Amino acid sequence: MGVLAEIDRSTERGMVESLEGKVALVTGASRGVGAATAIALAEAGCHVACAARATDADPQKTTGTIDQTVAKIHSLGREGLAVPTNLGNDDEVIAMVATTAEHFGGVDILVNNAAITFVGDLDIPLKRYDLVMQVNLRAPLIALREVAPLMKERGGGAVVNVSSVAALYPHASLMAYGISKIGLERLTVDAALQLAPDSISVNCFRIDMGVASEGFVANAPGADHSTWEPSEVAAEGILWMIRQPVSYSGRRESMFALREREGIMPTRIATPATEAPPTELYNGLVEGSETYFVEPYPDEHDGGA
Repeated sequence: MGVLAEIDRSTERGMVESLEGKVALVTGASRGVGAATAIALAEAGCHVACAARATDADPQKTTGTIDQTVAKIHSLGREGLAVPTNLGNDDEVIAMVATTAEHFGGVDILVNNAAITFVGDLDIPLKRYDLVMQVNLRAPLIALREVAPLMKERGGGAVVNVSSVAALYPHASLMAYGISKIGLERLTVDAALQLAPDSISVNCFRIDMGVASEGFVANAPGADHSTWEPSEVAAEGILWMIRQPVSYSGRRESMFALREREGIMPTRIATPATEAPPTELYNGLVEGSETYFVEPYPDEHDGGA
């Protein structure tokens, strides 16, 4: 029987019953969706390695550190591990996975959540363009390659790559960010097929609704935040994907559509978004508009997530 036929047959097994004792690695876990996801995984029974640059000893300008996230994980009775990592450096990405595996004995779940952006289109300095690609696309590829054999040793695993509506729609001033995210979605479907024989699922969670993570708010201070959900709503959707059987793989899910289809991620705000976002790459010319994205820290030029 072929691999895909076997995977299709496995749908009868239903959702993963328990994540108790599983080991998860979450990037960008110092704040926002990453921190919320790390905490949600701990609440579900996981031990969680939290990776990002921001630590209590070396905080960033945007609030939140991996040490704060780990403290919350410990308060839930789970083991957390702070793994300071600059995703702009290949060696540090490799070390991030190795440190997690050495501490916990392996890795079962990887959430590639961390991302950076710089405002700019064709005029973006190439050094910044390269850094966006390094953090948003190259680092997830390296992390995935490093965890795959570890997951295989444990009989399988789950990977979720976090994307954005910018992957599909050409928002003014977010060209490099959008390119990196559509690349991440393509990585998802390719890796899913390659890792299916090892019972490793690879899926993509596309945030296509306003989510009030600290970084997004800092990048868009002039936007209307009244319809933006808290980060915990997105984390619920990511956790739902992780809980699916191995047959659920290679999926590029819209946060908005997943809420409508599965009845999950109930709103936590008074005026939730009601307009469906695009689910395919935009074709043609969009109507020009002014961007509301800004450089929150214009004096800060380099550095990974």
